[in-house]
Amino acid sequence: MNTYQQRVAALSQRMDDNNLDYVVVLPGANFTYNTGFTREIGDRPLVAFFSADGSPSFIAPRLELKAINQVLSYDARIFSYTDAQGYENAFTEACARLKLSGKRIGVEYRGMRLLELRQLEQNLTDCEIRQADTLLMEGRMTKDIEELTCIREAIRITEQALNATLTQIRAGQTELEVQSILHMELFRAGVDGLAFPSIVLSGGRATLPHGTAGEREIVGGDCLLFDFGGKCGNYMADITRTFAIGTMDPEWKDVYEVVKGANAAARKLASPGVKAEDVDSAARAVIEEAGYGDYFTHRTGHSLGLEVHEPPYIVAGDKTNLQPGMTFTIEPGIYIPDKYGVRIEDDVLVTENGCESLTTFPRELISL
Repeated sequence: MNTYQQRVAALSQRMDDNNLDYVVVLPGANFTYNTGFTREIGDRPLVAFFSADGSPSFIAPRLELKAINQVLSYDARIFSYTDAQGYENAFTEACARLKLSGKRIGVEYRGMRLLELRQLEQNLTDCEIRQADTLLMEGRMTKDIEELTCIREAIRITEQALNATLTQIRAGQTELEVQSILHMELFRAGVDGLAFPSIVLSGGRATLPHGTAGEREIVGGDCLLFDFGGKCGNYMADITRTFAIGTMDPEWKDVYEVVKGANAAARKLASPGVKAEDVDSAARAVIEEAGYGDYFTHRTGHSLGLEVHEPPYIVAGDKTNLQPGMTFTIEPGIYIPDKYGVRIEDDVLVTENGCESLTTFPRELISL
């Protein structure tokens, strides 16, 4: 069996183990993972039906049939429709031919759109709709060699772009200007796209964990924070580094060293059998001991792969036991309101014996 046949077979087994007859998936990471086909959700419904005991089926616009058939590596039944026909009859035919009435059907609570859900409800009776997010994610938590190759390449390109960008930064540039340079260097280095909207923040604006670049000019004495990543194929990198513009005040340097220590403590602990929440605790303990606990306002990390935020999450309450092949971020931060922020983020891989940092960009403080 090829990779996608193996993934669908494993999904069917998990469905059987969880007493589900079908799982319905819309375009997104789970769709791509199990088909190899990538599309955004749009005005033309595209739906995959994975069965516990048979071949997958699809509802698809007819204009996508050639592209789908070129990518799919297994047999599937496709219920197609044209723009003139509309998609309603395709849903009616699919529900009838697949005999979905009375079945136990899993859907993605985070991904199922009301449009498709209403079409299913209108054509089905006596169905039990269940949450299937966890079941779907179980197959994606550990990465195979092909996935890791893509993630490593995405990280390599991302770090190459950061190195090239740093040589071009000057006081007086705006955050948006620096972000434009960063994006140019990412695509020059060969990314297939941005993993997520890049974050480039300076001075007091670096206290916004998910802030967006603005017209603020960078001046001496600022901190400058980059949080960004490129894509290789459909796989993501996610890196954060914080730099000094000239000479920083001593407190900021102390904060930087605390964050670096928290990052190191989390990486040191991460290994097979360790709970995700314990990695969070390791980073958080360093920051709390230094007196900055109230200024670390987010989780220590998250898994990444086809999505930039995937489970398991490196946060209190996530008791997932780490396993070899899991990839996730370690990104502690300290944010002093209206003054400055520091975040140092690495992408790591759980190995048989511990943890490998896939990111290699220096963590030592760099002054630009």
